[in-house]
Amino acid sequence: MHHPATLSRPAPLAELPQALDDSDTRHLRRAIAWACTARARGNPPFGAVLVGPDGDVLADAYCQTHETGDSTAHAEMQALRQIGDRVPREVLAQSTLYASTEPCVMCAGAIFWAGIGRVVFGLDAQRLRVLRGNRPEQRDIALSCRTVFSAAPHPIDCVGPALVAEASAPHVGYWRA
Repeated sequence: MHHPATLSRPAPLAELPQALDDSDTRHLRRAIAWACTARARGNPPFGAVLVGPDGDVLADAYCQTHETGDSTAHAEMQALRQIGDRVPREVLAQSTLYASTEPCVMCAGAIFWAGIGRVVFGLDAQRLRVLRGNRPEQRDIALSCRTVFSAAPHPIDCVGPALVAEASAPHVGYWRA
């Protein structure tokens, strides 16, 4: 049984939005654009961009769960599938994955296993949950990617939330209340 105080108290927001440099802003906006593409194609609005240490885009992806019927076809997973084993782990350790929304537990685990050294995300999971509402099929595991990353044996730098208003836009009106 739930304690009445827990039911009435809203969860605190993870963190205040963070400022980004020009390069981070440009790549995060690209991930947000991919989230818009996902939505336009009938998928949940999530996008990701993987950028190497030299600034080259290694992968662009959007969520394809509805198109493919694959529940693991999240944007971050699709980006990792694109690179396969063609990018050495030493390069991935110096790369940044930009995600339009905070990576879920599955994607955070995959980011760890791929050896990516840095993540920048737009909309955080707590704000996303507010937009999603409380429908059972729209719920996720309420665990921050930071918690997953903090358990890793090597550091994974995590920046976000950032550009929250822009990152929220593809979600507005998408989720059923």
